Amino acid sequence: MERVALAERYVAWLADAGTVRGLIGPREVPRLWERHVLNSAVVQEWIPEGARVADVGSGAGLPGIPLALARPDLAVTLIEPLLRRVTFLEEVVADLGLPIEVVRGRADELHGSRSFDVVTSRAVAPLDRLASWCLPLVGAGGAMVALKGSSVQEEIEEHQATLTRHGAGAAVARALGEEVLERPTWAVRVAWADEPRVSWRPARGSQKRRGPRSVGGRAGSQRSGRRKGTR
Repeated sequence: MERVALAERYVAWLADAGTVRGLIGPREVPRLWERHVLNSAVVQEWIPEGARVADVGSGAGLPGIPLALARPDLAVTLIEPLLRRVTFLEEVVADLGLPIEVVRGRADELHGSRSFDVVTSRAVAPLDRLASWCLPLVGAGGAMVALKGSSVQEEIEEHQATLTRHGAGAAVARALGEEVLERPTWAVRVAWADEPRVSWRPARGSQKRRGPRSVGGRAGSQRSGRRKGTR
């Protein structure tokens, strides 16, 4: 029951400060539970017990905070480059009393220094770019899990060759939460085909893309004083 109360407080944060600060659209308020919180929480179906989870481009804390609420066994880290969003996340985490780490910056600057069992994302970027930012954070036996729309299979077909070229295995799409949601959450899972890599090297002649996330420096909320990012 305590977790339900905390989830209700989180929804109140999204409906109030989240809309005022531009993290949630006003039209989304009536469907925060179904479209955002529960939509995110069902991703737990793809996360093993006791996993270290990084949520890249966390924004308003989706799916990271709902996952932490639904699964107290998870060690959740929220990675977000924009200061106003990081401030919101810090305030929410402190108010809810959740043991969540908030990191300000771009994910690519964590490559080689941090490793997670699962790296999540929601509405961040196309699959190939997303993998270039997230997969180098995935440790042995882990996976990237990205929330996508119902056309995810088409996106997989478009980008699988690129994923394979960079060492990833076959991407797998799945509808999550079919038993509890009117509209299930579509997600794609991507893991390394063999050994994890700490960098994503583009094919020869292709343009190297910059990732949108990074890391800063203090516990609870880590930040680098000079970094800026876009989402």
